[in-house]
Amino acid sequence: MLVLKFGGTSLGSAERIKNVAEIVNAHDNCVVVCSAMAGVTNALEQVNKLWEQDDHSGALDILGRIQYRFDVLCQELFYEQDIITANCREVKEMFAAVRELLQDPFSGYATGNVLSLGEWVTSRIINNYLCYTGKVSTYVNALELIRLNEQDEPDPFDLARRIKETGSFNEPGIYITQGYICMDSQGRVSNLKRGGSDYTATLLGAALHASLIEIWTDIDGLHNNDPRYVEDTMPIRELSFAEAAELAYFGAKILHPSCVWPAREQNIPIQLKNTMDPDARGTHIQSRQISGGIKAIAAKDNITVLRITSGRMFNAYGFLHKLFQVFDEFKIPVDVVTTSEVSVSVTIEDTTALAGLVLQLQSLGRVSVETNRSIVCVVGNIQEHLAEVIQAVKPFSVDMVSLGASSNNITLVVPHGQKVEVLQALHNLVNNNNVNRQESWIQLQA
Repeated sequence: MLVLKFGGTSLGSAERIKNVAEIVNAHDNCVVVCSAMAGVTNALEQVNKLWEQDDHSGALDILGRIQYRFDVLCQELFYEQDIITANCREVKEMFAAVRELLQDPFSGYATGNVLSLGEWVTSRIINNYLCYTGKVSTYVNALELIRLNEQDEPDPFDLARRIKETGSFNEPGIYITQGYICMDSQGRVSNLKRGGSDYTATLLGAALHASLIEIWTDIDGLHNNDPRYVEDTMPIRELSFAEAAELAYFGAKILHPSCVWPAREQNIPIQLKNTMDPDARGTHIQSRQISGGIKAIAAKDNITVLRITSGRMFNAYGFLHKLFQVFDEFKIPVDVVTTSEVSVSVTIEDTTALAGLVLQLQSLGRVSVETNRSIVCVVGNIQEHLAEVIQAVKPFSVDMVSLGASSNNITLVVPHGQKVEVLQALHNLVNNNNVNRQESWIQLQA
């Protein structure tokens, strides 16, 4: 069995959904994981925001505009008026159910239900369209399968148990389900955070022991730098799970940060593909690490650096344990850590409880806070090129440097204002190394 995940841009119009249907129609046994149509989740977040601000008319107006967009989609996908009417009626019923929840003062579930609406409606329309084209498909409710535990993380063992109990995916065939959405530990509608449809795909792939997980988007695989800031980037053909996980965590937008590990645990390859160019090779992610210098660079913004300095930490047993207990207490993940004899520097993204966190840390030593930083992550054979990486960023104000334990990545923390220049400098290094390798290969052939 295959798992095919299609992102919002791949499902952003009737024409693109028709392209997706052609891709799905080439298979006889697969699970299709659908994101919401492009732009819908952003609009639904705005609905929740306005509703919480008591701007109910504004929220309902946006909800109506989203519904109208789906109505237009149905008119463009289907040709017979009775089928258009039936699909629009189905869309209307799903939106009406959410409006009813919003207006129920005793409902504690409305926020999650609003955000799930995009996946619900998009996946239902795609299922109906596949059946309309003659490809029989089965609609599966993801809320019956994916539940979060008390740590707000999905439990793969619980997922496998629910698949068995519900009999989902028992027979070979085409199955349509929703990405992103799930139930929390209290039985409320929740989600796997933005980009979580990737995570849904790899969780299902691992639970079903799929032969391959395909993630379809609007770009030819994972590029060797951020194409939004750097020109002439190229797709990477092969990556290991470890390399892909590092790039996803440190800013590569094509992958959800958590989506790699379920596939890695079951050793199921992931293929990143382009819906607009299905024949393009894309990026293949698997367990084997392919040598080949520096492979890719990614960056993550909105980083805060905390430096804790204390003479008490020198040769002190248990100091780091006490330090990270504070972060554990506030449930704040740490990205990068560096230490010296008397100080520890860490980076965080979540600053919602920064004041309380700093107050707690001050019991351990002097604390300084540096905001508006970016993390730049360089992945590949770092040991071979470490000196070159350091030389390339020498002109910039590097706040922290951390070499990964596996030696396949190095992370640099720089002022956000220098991020693009750092990405370009490292991209130039990668290009120069590629040229040198090509010249060496030509010389060997000669």
